[in-house]
Amino acid sequence: MNSIQGKVILVTGAGQGLGAEIAKTVAADGATIIACDVKADKLDQITSEIRNAGGKISTFLMDVTDEKNVEDVLRKAVQEHGKLDVLVNNAGIDFTKSVEDLSIEEWDKVIKVNLRGPFILSKLAFPYLLKSGQGHIVNIVSTASKRTWSEASAYHASKWGFLGFSHALHVEARQKGIKVTAVIAGGMKTPFILERFPEAEPNLQDPKNVADTVKFVLTQPAETVIPEVMVIPMRETSWP
Repeated sequence: MNSIQGKVILVTGAGQGLGAEIAKTVAADGATIIACDVKADKLDQITSEIRNAGGKISTFLMDVTDEKNVEDVLRKAVQEHGKLDVLVNNAGIDFTKSVEDLSIEEWDKVIKVNLRGPFILSKLAFPYLLKSGQGHIVNIVSTASKRTWSEASAYHASKWGFLGFSHALHVEARQKGIKVTAVIAGGMKTPFILERFPEAEPNLQDPKNVADTVKFVLTQPAETVIPEVMVIPMRETSWP
């Protein structure tokens, strides 16, 4: 297995939930974290946790739907750290509403964050990942990209599209020596789910388990890539 020590890893949506767990997990193994989120207070919290544990982290406010903001953050991050080795597209949102109740503006917001955002990040990070010589893009997808349930039409549309984009990007990037992996995560004990469905907690998995899978993907030998991996709790209710 390869080491991630010394690698510079950018994580979107890093302020809480799975993003924070990914940041802490890879930082503990010696990676330098570029934590990005739209919430400054959440970034302060993850920064304190990682630095108190002896890890390396820098933070940037980032709106993944704003290409100018993304471009500026990438440029500043690479200027600060000298390179970018890994991009983790983790940021995501949802509205629990029926098609009848979901507004057009809410639909557009979900698609912008969950699908347009990863495209912008991947496109603008691509030159830096090429220069790294060991670039890797990890896309945090969802079982929502494989099945559907009610009151999540925009989320499903975004995640089905995200999985398709991830595999298409894998085909293109592979030819240039950049790895692309879709990590399909089942339900986790994160605010993303628990703030809306607290009763689901017994059926959910610790986000640290998914973060460990991300680390596993990143430590594969240079000649090996994992295009897709699914990680679900034993009592997953959205997957057979």
